[in-house]
Amino acid sequence: MATAQSQEQAAPGAFTAFARFVLFGGGVGLASSFAVAALASTIPWVLANALITVVSTVLATELHARFTFGASRRATWRQHVQSAGSAAAAYAVTCVAMLALRQLAATPGALLEQVVYLSASALAGVARFAVLHLVVFARNRSRAATTARPVHANVAHAPAPADPEVLCYAA
Repeated sequence: MATAQSQEQAAPGAFTAFARFVLFGGGVGLASSFAVAALASTIPWVLANALITVVSTVLATELHARFTFGASRRATWRQHVQSAGSAAAAYAVTCVAMLALRQLAATPGALLEQVVYLSASALAGVARFAVLHLVVFARNRSRAATTARPVHANVAHAPAPADPEVLCYAA
């Protein structure tokens, strides 16, 4: 009879997980950019962007849970909320970078805007990967901590001497 722990797929190494993170996250991001453009032709762009962001974050979280981090199961609500929080933080980083660019250069060229945006996105993506890998999808960490049993050594202690001369000599 196999235990539940042995039935789970082994977690991939950090390099493999990062490669999968880039593949799945980048794929969802690329598909999202086309979806926003298509949806924005029928509804306001801000609403299309918000809707696609929510859908793409849920989709990416499911892909990361099942494939990127080797859980082989659906993401929990807690993982979805934490992933959404990390996505919101990454969004904030790119917004701050673009606002800083606008403060430094009144009319930056398209190439400079892309360099700043993609650099901020890459930095935020690496930080988001670290959060997802170390916190959101960290497996068995809490289970191992609660099921670990302390090892007690049986040490035989000699009885303390009752003779005052032996006690003084020992000191």
